[in-house]
Amino acid sequence: MSLKLSDLTQVLQETTRRGIGAQRWQRPVYKDFLPPCNHACPAGEDIQAWLDHAQAGDYEQAWRTLVADNPLPATHGRACYHPCESGCNRSDLDSPVQIHTVERFLGDMADEKGWTIAATAPPSGNKVLVVGAGPAGLACTWHLALLGHQVEIRDAAPEPGGMMAHGIPDYRLPRDILGKEIARVISMPGVTMTCNSRVDNIAEAKRAGGFDAVFCGVGAQIANHVDIPATDGRKMIEGVSLLDEVKRGARPQLGRVVAVVGGGNVAMDAARTVKRLGAEEAVIVYRRDMAHMPAQAAEEHEAEVEGVKLRWLSVINQLNADGITIQKVRMNSDGSITTTDETETLAADSVVLAVGQHSDLSLLSVELTSHGTVTVDELLMTGQDGIFAGGDCIGGARTMTVATGHGKLAARAIDAWLQGGKYQHPSSNPLVSFDMLHLFDYLDAPASVQPAVAPQDRHNFDEVEKGLTEAQARFEAQRCLSCGVCFECDNCYAACPEQAIARLGPGRGYAVSVDLCTGCAACFEQCPCHAIEMVPEPAGTEAPNGNLGEPLAPSGFKVRP
Repeated sequence: MSLKLSDLTQVLQETTRRGIGAQRWQRPVYKDFLPPCNHACPAGEDIQAWLDHAQAGDYEQAWRTLVADNPLPATHGRACYHPCESGCNRSDLDSPVQIHTVERFLGDMADEKGWTIAATAPPSGNKVLVVGAGPAGLACTWHLALLGHQVEIRDAAPEPGGMMAHGIPDYRLPRDILGKEIARVISMPGVTMTCNSRVDNIAEAKRAGGFDAVFCGVGAQIANHVDIPATDGRKMIEGVSLLDEVKRGARPQLGRVVAVVGGGNVAMDAARTVKRLGAEEAVIVYRRDMAHMPAQAAEEHEAEVEGVKLRWLSVINQLNADGITIQKVRMNSDGSITTTDETETLAADSVVLAVGQHSDLSLLSVELTSHGTVTVDELLMTGQDGIFAGGDCIGGARTMTVATGHGKLAARAIDAWLQGGKYQHPSSNPLVSFDMLHLFDYLDAPASVQPAVAPQDRHNFDEVEKGLTEAQARFEAQRCLSCGVCFECDNCYAACPEQAIARLGPGRGYAVSVDLCTGCAACFEQCPCHAIEMVPEPAGTEAPNGNLGEPLAPSGFKVRP
């Protein structure tokens, strides 16, 4: 990797201009920064920390660190869209760390070995109702149980999991994998689960059940509709209903050619599903272009490699005896759509509608936004004291990882509220970017790739990706650059020309002798992960003789043995 002189010597040049030795004007301070993967994770995982344990081969501690924030790692390692990897600084070096593959590996190992988490907090005596057993509700339950609260979950569906259980096909998320992780949540002390239990009025349920607080995480499982005139009995089915039926084991026959209306992730899953159900041709009809498609790019790619066809800038305006009539549209500069006179007929046997979902919020007597979602404050409390909400029902990015983050925040907010206080989110350290790193001797290390079923062999609902081996997972974890967090590489210790840096022992970091340090910044320049900052010398201070100074490793210091 080429390095510019200006990038490496700015601090050194400034030091030279100001002088060294007795005129020292700056000193090094060990400081934690915020890795971009942690910053990008909607669930608030300390990714750098659990990767650190995984690269050392301490997989159980890695898993325990992970589930302190997210109780469903095997699930998220498969079905999360891993925005953490989009932020990974390693992508500027070769390719991002495949964080989700290591998360999946840890989750699968925990399921295999039966690892559990013991709630160490004493019982609080408080009782909380959680409505909805999707990712938000399960995460809220997990964290409330860890805090010592008694939790009752009620879900209207016959089994827990929300859209994870009813909307994500088995080829992406097998039912047994999700089931094992949900079982761990509901086996926590003080947790009870009741399915087939619809809550029609949260305020009344709170009062009748003697609950001290309620969390609403009902999700968005009601399909939106579009008005498509039909002149015959051609089959039309909602995408979420189709996915749910198939997830339960049904195998509906939709014909030889199936059109899927929509451009989101549900549309992609629906199209891939109908191919597995035997359709010779699956065609996605979407009213915008590819750049404005709401589906994740990876989902669109997987659909295409499995033979799904896409018709951009198109709408279905009629079902008739010959099939469906597709009308071309034009996108305007403001994002609106204008229809054209150009049409074509597609001999489709059925149509799957996947044009979004919304929540049934009739159970809440609270203010709604203009988008029909629940209005909440920064701590997810609704307009009613003690009633909190999160997940899809409050809007925003509707992903299971965002919902998981909502559940964790709500649990901590509920805990503080029950104690008569207000949850204060810990302040974040400054974000570390790639240009802050000093990667002099790092070589390219290609990312580990999970083996997968070849596209031409994906005829059933068996899982497509097969996961990493232990060796691959450990190697992948070792690709982490530990951005912004010292891992005791000893570069600073070796670089100091004055021997001013002392090791304090594994896990304790380093100390700087203010008697010996000249402020030359050699340690700063040699720190690969930017865990050292050069700070101005305090005005009017003198270095006490023989004093090594404070151990300049913060309390959050993490070791990489």
